[in-house]
Amino acid sequence: MSDDTALIDRFLEMMAAERGAARNTLAAYGTDLRLASDALGSGLVAADAAALARLADGWDALSAATVARKAASLRRFFGFLADEGLRADDPSDALPRPGTRRPLPRILSAIDIGRLFAAIEDRLARVPPDPLDLRLSALVELLYGSGLRATELVSLPRGAVHPDRPFLILKGKGERERMVPISDRARLAVAAWRAHVPPESAWLFPSGRNHLSRIRLYQLMKALAGVAGIPPDRVSPHVLRHAFATHLLEGGADLRALQAMLGHADISTTEIYTHVDSARLVEMVNARHPLGEALAGRGVDVSAHEA
Repeated sequence: MSDDTALIDRFLEMMAAERGAARNTLAAYGTDLRLASDALGSGLVAADAAALARLADGWDALSAATVARKAASLRRFFGFLADEGLRADDPSDALPRPGTRRPLPRILSAIDIGRLFAAIEDRLARVPPDPLDLRLSALVELLYGSGLRATELVSLPRGAVHPDRPFLILKGKGERERMVPISDRARLAVAAWRAHVPPESAWLFPSGRNHLSRIRLYQLMKALAGVAGIPPDRVSPHVLRHAFATHLLEGGADLRALQAMLGHADISTTEIYTHVDSARLVEMVNARHPLGEALAGRGVDVSAHEA
């Protein structure tokens, strides 16, 4: 357990800052991870798939919801270890997946995205523009325009985005490489910001001796949301990544192409965005279709009849 303690604390800090996890959620994650670490004996950092399978065998008497929560806590923790470069593999596939409904990701509408970019453009209209506003512009262009994960974004090398190449190659979870498209406006935004990055910097978004932290990126997105008139709890780097995926799918993007761009190992992870799209269609039909209006007028809850 001693080897895990510091990493569990770092993981909980990340969940609070980047995901906006509630206090009760953090407490549940912490309890699940510490109990699992104690049960394994050798700790989580060194656990392999066989050890996790044995751990899950001890959950037989628990409810499906409790098993799902424990498994989710461990999966998130091992994902965090992979993001931090502390593990090259992810043994959490050995954990059970009870048949619980997966929540739909939070997203922003196209109107909300427009508000964020309008707020940035207002700042960039200052002469001369503040370099920090140029940095913010580059960050948001890459988050929403390319669907980068927060860790991938803040750790980009200084020369990662080439002015004459409309894509970049990333190593994501599990050291898997993928090609990510970069829009013309994103390349322009990066070029404008990079002019203010010292040539000797290893990072595109440096901060002190290292690169910009994910927590600071999260704070910048919250602050931008407030300026744009959007509730800050609705905006985060992950929400912008979700918006990238959902809006592409709504625009007719191929699901397999989207999977490749997002860096999902399993197509089932990408398919969650088809559910988001379907949910919006159901809402639209219920709100605008004559039959939906007629049922609502008769006091019928149409949502209760959705298959």
